[in-house]
Amino acid sequence: MQKHHFLAFDLGASSGRAILGSLESSKITLTEVHRFENQMQYINGHFFWNVFSLFNELKTGLKKCVQDLGIQPDSIGVDTWGVDFVHLNKEGMIASLPFAYRDSRTESSMDDLFQIISKEEVYLKTGIQFMQFNSLFQLYSMVKEKASILDVTDKILFMPDALNYLFSGVAKTEFSIASTSQMIVPGKNEWQLPIIEKAGIPMSILTEIVDPGTKIGFIKDDVAEETGSNPVPVIAVAGHDTASAIAAVPAKGRNYAYISSGTWSLMGIESDQPLISEKTLEMNYTNEGGVEGTTRFLKNIMGMWLIQECRRAWEDEKNYTWDEMVQLAKTVDPFKYLVNPDDASFLNPGNMPKAIVEFCKKTNQGTPSTHAEIIRCVYDSLALKYRYTLDQIKTVSDQPIEKIHIIGGGANNHFLNQLTADATGLDVLAGPTEATATGNILLQAKAMGALHSLDEMREVVRNSFEVITFTPQKELNWEKAYLNFVNLVE
Repeated sequence: MQKHHFLAFDLGASSGRAILGSLESSKITLTEVHRFENQMQYINGHFFWNVFSLFNELKTGLKKCVQDLGIQPDSIGVDTWGVDFVHLNKEGMIASLPFAYRDSRTESSMDDLFQIISKEEVYLKTGIQFMQFNSLFQLYSMVKEKASILDVTDKILFMPDALNYLFSGVAKTEFSIASTSQMIVPGKNEWQLPIIEKAGIPMSILTEIVDPGTKIGFIKDDVAEETGSNPVPVIAVAGHDTASAIAAVPAKGRNYAYISSGTWSLMGIESDQPLISEKTLEMNYTNEGGVEGTTRFLKNIMGMWLIQECRRAWEDEKNYTWDEMVQLAKTVDPFKYLVNPDDASFLNPGNMPKAIVEFCKKTNQGTPSTHAEIIRCVYDSLALKYRYTLDQIKTVSDQPIEKIHIIGGGANNHFLNQLTADATGLDVLAGPTEATATGNILLQAKAMGALHSLDEMREVVRNSFEVITFTPQKELNWEKAYLNFVNLVE
C-alpha cells in the first residue's frame, strides 16, 4: 500500500501544533513537527487572537515538515476552537484582530437579543446550546453597538476558515465550524436566515458552507515559495476541533458516549439527526455538525480549564506539574467540597482558586483551605458533572450507552478517568490523546482518496493507538455525592 503524508494544524486556546500523519497499510503514525503557544491578547480592555502570528506559526510548521523532515505532505488541513471569526474587507484583507470568545463584551448580548427574538425560537431553529460567546451573540453585540468594524466587513470567516483562506485565497465556511455559530439550519449546510435577519446581521457577510473533507484550493504561490512546499491542496477538514476529535473515536457502532477532554469537556453522543425539543432547550444541549452528515448532540462543560487556571494562579507560589496536582488530590477526602463546573463565575474569573472558594462558601459547604482540597473538588465535580450529563442524555435519546470513550489530552489523566468510570458506572475507554489531529489527518486522507468512509477512518484509529479501559470501582459513596451535586446544579 502506498504511503501517504498529511499535515494537520491543530490549534487550541492555549497552544497549537503541526502534526504529520503518515498513513500506510491501514495504520497511522504521528510526528509532531512544530509546537507553539497561543494566548489571548489583552488590548484596550478587550481580548483578541493574533491571527497573523498564528498563520506565521502554521507556515513555520509546513516549512519544517518540508525542509527539516524532508517530507512533502499530500495536503494540509486546519482545525481550531469554535465560534470566533475574522473580518475581511472588500480588498480581501483581514480588517482587525478577531475577538476572543472569553471577552466580556457579550455578557448581556443573549438577553438583549431575546428582546427581539424569543429564546425558544432561536433554539428551535438552531438547536445550539446557549452560551454568551456564540457567534450569533458576538455579531449581535456588534450590531447593537453599531461597531464600525461592520461598516468595513465584506465577509466573516471562522478561525479555521480564515487560516485556510490565508493559505489558499479561497473563502469558504466549513459545516462543523459553522454549526458552532448558532446561525445555521440544524444538520444542513444552510444559514438560518430568519434568525440572522431578525438580529440585523447582514447576510452578505456569510460565505458558502461546505462539507468536512472538501478540497477548497491549493496553497498560494507565495506561501509555497516561502515554505519550500509544492502547491498542495488545502482541505477544509472538520474545522471545529471537537468534530475532528469525534471522527477519531475508536468505536464500532453508536452505543457509546464520548468526552472530548481538554480545556473544555465536550460530552455527548453521535446521532443520525439533530435532537431538538422543548426538553433539550430546557437542558440547554447543542446539536453541532459532524462528519458524513452526523450530529454531535452534546453539552459543553468547562473541563480542565478549572485545573489549568488554578495551576496558573499558583505558579508564583508553586509551579505544579499536572501529575503533582493529581497526587495532591489523592491525599484528601473525596466529596468534601463540590462545585458546578459550568457556573458563570468560572468562565474567566482571573483567580480561579478564589472563585472556587467563593462558590463553596456561597453554597454553605465551608471553605477549602488547601491546594489539595481545591484540586480534589474540581476532579470530583467534573466526574459528577459527567454522570449528570449522561443521565440527561438518556432522557431524550433512546440510543443505548454502553461505554464512554474519552479522547484528547484529558485521556492521559488516569485519575479523572477512573473517577468518571466510578461516577457513571460505565467502562471508560481512554485514547487516543491526539484525537483532534488524528481526525484532521484522516479527513484529509478521505478527501484525497486514501480512505473512503468514517467507518474506515475509525478502523485505522483502532489499528494505530492503544486504548486503556477503566472499570467502575465501588469503594466510595458516589450516590450520596451525586445527590449533593444535583442540589448544587438544579
